[in-house]
Amino acid sequence: MRKLIFGMNVTLDGYIAAPGDDIGWSGPPSDELFQWWLDHERASDLSLYGRKLWEAMSSYWPTGDQQPDATPAQIAFARNWRDTPKVVFSSTIDKVDWNTRLVTGDAVAEITRLRAEDSGPMTIGGSTLAGAAMRAGLIDEYAVVTHPVLVGAGTPFFTALDSWTNLNLVETRTFPGGVVLARYETRR
Repeated sequence: MRKLIFGMNVTLDGYIAAPGDDIGWSGPPSDELFQWWLDHERASDLSLYGRKLWEAMSSYWPTGDQQPDATPAQIAFARNWRDTPKVVFSSTIDKVDWNTRLVTGDAVAEITRLRAEDSGPMTIGGSTLAGAAMRAGLIDEYAVVTHPVLVGAGTPFFTALDSWTNLNLVETRTFPGGVVLARYETRR
């Protein structure tokens, strides 16, 4: 069975985006944090995206390695992003590119099917998609990269749940600027 990992940058008060889908609070990541995200993505065999995150990622990373100021890590991230198989869940998009397939039906059923495969880990991103997987008990690991900023409202990292989910802390790490990673595994 595959492991499903949900990880994103989050504000100290728990939001992945401020009102208006504003993610400017996270600023450019330090080289060390960017390298962590690159390693995190390289460890994944499959990336699952909701529509908004797909649109954000696909607007930059297909050519991110061709930008004149791209760092070696950004070049590696762009190439890895293009090479990694991806699944986008959306009922409004009609076409995807870059090693990606589109699922317009039941996201939880498809994630359950993918998770049951005998393969490497997969990551999931996007608050609505990850929230559905969270409520269905499909998330095996959470990587919460907390930035020292309060935005007061917006898109929460965690969704409302019907019951408790107990977690075990497996790693913490501090990055420049007071950014803190906490990784948790779901206790089953």
